[in-house]
Amino acid sequence: MRIDQILGRNGPAFSFEFFPPKTDVGERNLYEALAELQELEPSFVSVTYGAGGSERERTIEIVKRIKDEHGLEAMAHFTCVGATVPQLRETLDEMLGVGIENVLALRGDPPGGQDSWTKTDGGLEYSRELVELISADYPFAIGAACFPETHIHASSAEDDLAHLVEKVAAGVDFLITQMFFDNDYYFEFVERARAAGVDVPIIPGIMPITRVGQVERMAQMCGSKIPDGLREELHARGEDAEAVLDFGVAYATLQCQELLARGAPGVHFYTLNRSPATRAIVSALKLARPWERAAA
Repeated sequence: MRIDQILGRNGPAFSFEFFPPKTDVGERNLYEALAELQELEPSFVSVTYGAGGSERERTIEIVKRIKDEHGLEAMAHFTCVGATVPQLRETLDEMLGVGIENVLALRGDPPGGQDSWTKTDGGLEYSRELVELISADYPFAIGAACFPETHIHASSAEDDLAHLVEKVAAGVDFLITQMFFDNDYYFEFVERARAAGVDVPIIPGIMPITRVGQVERMAQMCGSKIPDGLREELHARGEDAEAVLDFGVAYATLQCQELLARGAPGVHFYTLNRSPATRAIVSALKLARPWERAAA
């Protein structure tokens, strides 16, 4: 089923993001996490590309397996890195052929070892162009990324929002945000986007904190700010991995409660192919049902 048809049905959408593993152990971990999270009946799951589109075939293979063997709706991430337009069409045709109905259209990160993004000869330069290609000739529901704290390569927040307006107008059906740790960024961004004419669902992306060094590296890479108070609490737990995990689950649960109570259409969890933290958060949310306060 198309994700734009899923959103808004039977309460908020809970979705989980996975990445293609590079080893046999990693693959076992992925499917173990998937089996455990499946019990929570997610609205959909998504599978990323590797950097530079390096896991293109694995992404399609995993999405197909999730749909066929687990009966879950699955979305394939899709980038224009390292591919010509005919190659992009070939991949889209392959996705269509195996029954994929949802695509997250992204410009993508540069291949490993490259600091800057360079357009492939005969390819596309912007995610908007990729959205236009897909929407013109394919029946996929199209998702896209957005950035409450502004894309790291944007010249300004205003410029970033203007590009988003163009991208949505090109055929985007829903948006998923970059991870953030301060909900004010999300609410302020949604307000600015609505004022600019963006009317599609904007799903907040949340990454449960399980390790301090890991979250700090990822936040720096994508330009997400870690509030001072949060950072202090994490470092106060030092090398106590269990204490960090417990606090990370509690913090993300509070984040999600507020988001859902104030009308967010769901939550997209960056799972890092692990299940315990996400399971705990979603289970608590389903018990508390904060979205009912939004409806009231």
